[in-house]
Amino acid sequence: MASKPLEGITVLALEQAVAAPYCSSRLADAGARVIKIERAEGDFARGYDSAVHGESSYFVWINRGKESIALDLRSEEDRAQLSALVASADVFIQNLAPGATTRLGFGSATLREQHPRLITCDISGYGESGPLHELKAYDLLVQAESGLVAVSGAPGPWGRIGVSICDITAGMNALIGIQQALIQRERTGRGSGVKVSLFDSAAELMTVPYLQARYGAGAPDRVGLKHPSIAPYGAFTCSDGRELVLSIQNEREWASFCERVLLRPDVASDVRFASNTVRTSNRADLESLIRDVFAGLTYAQAVDRLTEAQTAYGAINSVHDLIQHPQLRTRPMNVRGLVAQVPATPYATEWDDSVFVQAPGIDEHGDALRREFEVVSGASI
Repeated sequence: MASKPLEGITVLALEQAVAAPYCSSRLADAGARVIKIERAEGDFARGYDSAVHGESSYFVWINRGKESIALDLRSEEDRAQLSALVASADVFIQNLAPGATTRLGFGSATLREQHPRLITCDISGYGESGPLHELKAYDLLVQAESGLVAVSGAPGPWGRIGVSICDITAGMNALIGIQQALIQRERTGRGSGVKVSLFDSAAELMTVPYLQARYGAGAPDRVGLKHPSIAPYGAFTCSDGRELVLSIQNEREWASFCERVLLRPDVASDVRFASNTVRTSNRADLESLIRDVFAGLTYAQAVDRLTEAQTAYGAINSVHDLIQHPQLRTRPMNVRGLVAQVPATPYATEWDDSVFVQAPGIDEHGDALRREFEVVSGASI
């Protein structure tokens, strides 16, 4: 197996929940040594559920391959231990409450003054300034605050996006920033600070609705399984009750769809449907026509026609369908002595492991880490 790109890099992660652990787990996948700092009771994500052989699905997912040490940072002794760990780290990540690390004496600017090659990454809810910067921030709250829920789902009661999208995106952005900072350090010899917030990450996802609302005709409505500005692009039901989503992206695809799926080549030049703009304006008539055709086709027949026309489509699957999906790549992982199949990383590399390294128990590596990173007598933060 090829060597991993981050071998020799030590990451210290004072982290909890999802965003920071997501980032540090991907650094661990790339070969970094990740030391996770937990409270004595552990990262509270350990208690989110017990779905995976008694372990939390969240914790198993984003804490693989790490070492765990439990520290009480109200204790002078444990703060000295954290100082000893920081002194040997290349990257320090934290997502505690706003100002918490500074009050403890581990603010990022201070740490970089003490250790000029250190890269620091602070993940917060709303950043470090502004009127809401001290507001508590969890994924669903940021989905609501950023407007994500206002453009998602179908008309009717509000609904959350079904995964922790703000946390995940913030973790990805932190990963990007840290990787860039590591490259920059190779050039300059100095570390730098990376700052990521869940709100900024969500706001960036909202760029298209934002620009449409600020400079165009307005933000898109909640349209369910439709696209607010492309048609046809949505869900249709076949005669056997199975549903699929199809998408037309350009006029060549539209002409082929009309000829080979609808068996109505004349529809392509109908003035109501002759361009995406007018198709979107006449969506009700367009979708009524398509529904009538699909109502006379089984799912298999519809797929045959869509394939012949080279029209993009996808089945509307359940989570159990995903488990059985022929394209799903998984990787085994040890959880409490049993094997769990976990979705593989969404990128394939030459240095991928065949098995995910298990997530650590609380303070599982504490004794070994205390011996390795011994506190110098009288050391202070």
